[in-house]
Amino acid sequence: MVNNDKRSRQSDSSRTGAPFGVGRRSFLKATGAGAVGTALAGCLGGDNGSGDGSGIPDTVTLGALGPADSPMGDSILKSAELAISEINDNGGIGGADVELSTKDTKDDPGTTRQVYQELTTGENVDATVGIFGSENLLSIMQNIAQAETVHMTAGAATPEAPRIVKDDYETNKHWFRVGPVNSVYLGESEIEFAKDYFEQMGWETVAFIAEDYKWTEPITNTIKSRLEDEVGVEVTEVRRVSEGTEDFTPIYDDLESANVDGAYTALAHIGTTALVQWAKQQRPFGFGGIHVPTQLPSYYEATEGAAISTFSQTTATPTSAVTEKTVPYANAYQEEYGGSPVYTGYSAYDAVYILKEAIESTESVSGSDLIPELEGGSYTGTGGTIEFGGPDSEFPHDVKYGPELSQGVYFQWQQEDGEGRQKVLWPDDLKEAEYMSPPWV
Repeated sequence: MVNNDKRSRQSDSSRTGAPFGVGRRSFLKATGAGAVGTALAGCLGGDNGSGDGSGIPDTVTLGALGPADSPMGDSILKSAELAISEINDNGGIGGADVELSTKDTKDDPGTTRQVYQELTTGENVDATVGIFGSENLLSIMQNIAQAETVHMTAGAATPEAPRIVKDDYETNKHWFRVGPVNSVYLGESEIEFAKDYFEQMGWETVAFIAEDYKWTEPITNTIKSRLEDEVGVEVTEVRRVSEGTEDFTPIYDDLESANVDGAYTALAHIGTTALVQWAKQQRPFGFGGIHVPTQLPSYYEATEGAAISTFSQTTATPTSAVTEKTVPYANAYQEEYGGSPVYTGYSAYDAVYILKEAIESTESVSGSDLIPELEGGSYTGTGGTIEFGGPDSEFPHDVKYGPELSQGVYFQWQQEDGEGRQKVLWPDDLKEAEYMSPPWV
């Protein structure tokens, strides 16, 4: 079980080769990886801590939220713990000890609201990080405004959250997102990848498949309006597939009849069902795009190799040097937990360090001090250079997207030495391999 109590971190020994001289220690453990199919898918407001917004309290307390039985939530909780352990091993935040309280949202909006209120009203934390699932994030936007506690999202991609900030900045300004980039930018990413790579892949005729969830709506709109005209491919159909779909055979029959070269995707919750049936039926077209389940480093083994040749966008892979911090973080995570982080982990880890820098720079845990500091800052994290949109931008307090900022990578599952490896295809400066068609095509 995830421990819901606050836990302080004390330094005990050094860890060789870790990014910040980290000591090896015992951590709170978030429960298991969960089923692949299921997973795949006190107020700060200027008065916390010192009371008048000046000075750092003796103990800084952060809260982390995520669904513990999902790899996405598990990675949030463990990455926050890892960052806080490293920080305490290196003098804390401005000399203050840092404590972490973790909460299991159970990937349920009602539970998310409840545990968020436990953190902010009951435990009076100084800031929170995490939240996987757009529906869960949107369920607490009003609570974030009421609590006036800085929240750093690390998992949900909905663009509705920054739009809420834009509509009423003063009320909602305590919300920020470290990652992933929002789903409007994810749609832009799919267009850019297609422009650079479809010709090499031999994808001239394409169908687009998205699950019928809120997060895919902006991506679907982008594909509809831009893919054919800007990339120069024939788009046979843009299909949204309903929640709970268990049989993709009729869909794949249609795609095969249309003689498509590839199924371009935006899938999470029903992604495993779609992928496994595509592989087992050995459909004569490629498969990939944004596919959240296949981002899991253990996914190739978990699907018994069905993931071969599928590809997906993600924040980073454990071997992709997006920044100088990416691989050391992934190695430290592997050393401590015996596995690799998923995209939510990179963002949660960065969120903790961003809060550290902001608190130390302002010498305060007050929202009125932290918010302008966060708005004007630039931070090199594990997933790229993190900067936030200003109050007048299209997406206030959202992580900015771009090749010199947070862009992500596209990788493909390829076999190497009998095992599946996530090989980066795009962008070119991080490229590890050429695209390979499915072995049966």
